[in-house]
Amino acid sequence: MLELSLLSRRHFLKVTAATGSGLAASSLVPAWAQSGPDANLGGLRPLSGTEFLLEIGRSQVRIDGQSGPAITVNGQLPAPLLRWREGDDITLRVHNGLDADTSIHWHGILLPNEMDGVPGVTFPGIQPGETFTYRIPVRQAGTYWYHSHSGLQEQLGHYGPIIIEPRGGDPVTYDREYVIVLSDYTFEGPHRVFQRLMAQSDTYNFQQRTLPDFFGDASREGFMSALRDRLMWGGMRMSPTDISDATSATLDYLVNGHGPNDNWTGLFNPGERVRLRFINASAMTFFNVRIPGLPMTVVQADGLDVQPVETDEFQIGVAETYDVIVTPQDDQAYTLMCETIDRSGYARATLAPRLGMVAPVPALRPRPTLTMRDMGMDHGAMPGMDNNSMPGMDHGAMPDMDHSSMPGMAHDASLPPAPPAGMDHAAMGHGVQGSAAGMQAHDHPRGPGVAGVAMRPVSRLHEPGAGLEDVPHRALAYTDLRSLEPNPDQRAPTREIEVHLTSNMERYMWSFDGRRFSEVVEPIQFTQGERLRLTMVNDTMMVHPIHLHGMFFDVVNGETGHKPRKHTINVKPGEKLSVDVTPEHLGDWAFHCHLLYHMHAGMFQVVSVRAPAGSDRHMHHGAQ
Repeated sequence: MLELSLLSRRHFLKVTAATGSGLAASSLVPAWAQSGPDANLGGLRPLSGTEFLLEIGRSQVRIDGQSGPAITVNGQLPAPLLRWREGDDITLRVHNGLDADTSIHWHGILLPNEMDGVPGVTFPGIQPGETFTYRIPVRQAGTYWYHSHSGLQEQLGHYGPIIIEPRGGDPVTYDREYVIVLSDYTFEGPHRVFQRLMAQSDTYNFQQRTLPDFFGDASREGFMSALRDRLMWGGMRMSPTDISDATSATLDYLVNGHGPNDNWTGLFNPGERVRLRFINASAMTFFNVRIPGLPMTVVQADGLDVQPVETDEFQIGVAETYDVIVTPQDDQAYTLMCETIDRSGYARATLAPRLGMVAPVPALRPRPTLTMRDMGMDHGAMPGMDNNSMPGMDHGAMPDMDHSSMPGMAHDASLPPAPPAGMDHAAMGHGVQGSAAGMQAHDHPRGPGVAGVAMRPVSRLHEPGAGLEDVPHRALAYTDLRSLEPNPDQRAPTREIEVHLTSNMERYMWSFDGRRFSEVVEPIQFTQGERLRLTMVNDTMMVHPIHLHGMFFDVVNGETGHKPRKHTINVKPGEKLSVDVTPEHLGDWAFHCHLLYHMHAGMFQVVSVRAPAGSDRHMHHGAQ
């Protein structure tokens, strides 16, 4: 492992001089990410380094035998593992060896506003040839990661893991540990992929429904029901197979920089407790993670300890982290299967007692499809409604139908607004949040960037994620998570802010409240120290991993004093969920979808944390 602790500048330059030389795969992959005994982190604790030097440059990477361009840190992909200790003050000097501006954001780390690393919000960015010094007081522990917040650099390899050792001892016991960084890479190049999506949003969806699919549906549901379903989706110019924008048609899926054929391998001795620190550092991919024949006990989510919960599979959204414990008892290999949410591809690794051992790789399961529930149409809350009887739908006019003819997806501003939501409207987690009070209100612009809105959104926190609803084993849901320690702030929220996730998928327009970031005129305002509820309504047909910089939030999932605390949460299609927040650090903080192309297209906002009225504190304003 290349831990750049107290490293001399001269030695640092020798290490990083090769960043543009087209290194072999083995040279690019840091020790912690290589197969075999070097990847075990158990012998590397504790570390006392507090000063790090990081060089951002260009390299060539080889994935499953194919070569492509990469942006690397210290010539490595993934970037070096940074291992800190809670209570230390960390200094990181980041030199930009690129010909473009760059940055590093420390994802999930609580830090001073000017150290957050978001160009145009908290600092100007790092110009070519310049060095920027980050100073971070470490006041937390757990599994986190870091990545570029400049353009589309992240997907080219500009990401790496962070592990912070707890000051008072780890509540989780284990014999060895591995970091599992999941990511996606495109040989086509992220800018080319983004341009193609802007031109045709379904350009990478090669899993469209076929004529045999129609006959299969007709045999199960009846001919007319299947026909009405096809006409409805066609009238909306949408496909129920649009689960992911970018698929295996352009993406390769990696574990620690290794493609499926490279088969990253972590070793164990039978009977050992093995800690796996999962980080989803991909740009556009949700993964469904399972290890056939080996249960997993989740002990941490987004860096914070949770009460142990055993499961067989979990969905990890972009930018989320999960730590799990596995205890393989037999002298055999196990496949770590990370299937993409659209099931067009997978990342794969192996846990084994010895190098060279492999286990069967499961076949890809049938791809999931979207339903009326994903449109914000809660049939359970709409008596008498089914595919054969939808009020307000002229089935004869289906081919020309738009969302305004759907009772759950509407453009019609004359629809009755929902009554103001009370502060306990989401307290039960499972319950229907919009339906009980009537139609969901939509007090935001509805221009060409808003193709439809969810009129009856519901909480879906109890659902494990697309494709996992009917699996024959346990699948993790947000309602399974309880924080290990009591929530630090258990006050009831005194006000609520509602934010809508909006889009026109056909035009590849993504936004909050109907406005792309370039159209936003003022930030969302929080007050330091207040207890507020942030409610999100997903008016789109895709799941979005929403990340709030500078603070954690408590997921309102039915718990009281042990709500899971997270920095990123997946908001499913047609869902309405709430999180409670206590802003502590003054300044402007990024708030965005962590699907890289969605953020790049405009699903981005700024949360401005202001001092309370009458306070004599001065807030720091990030660079604008």
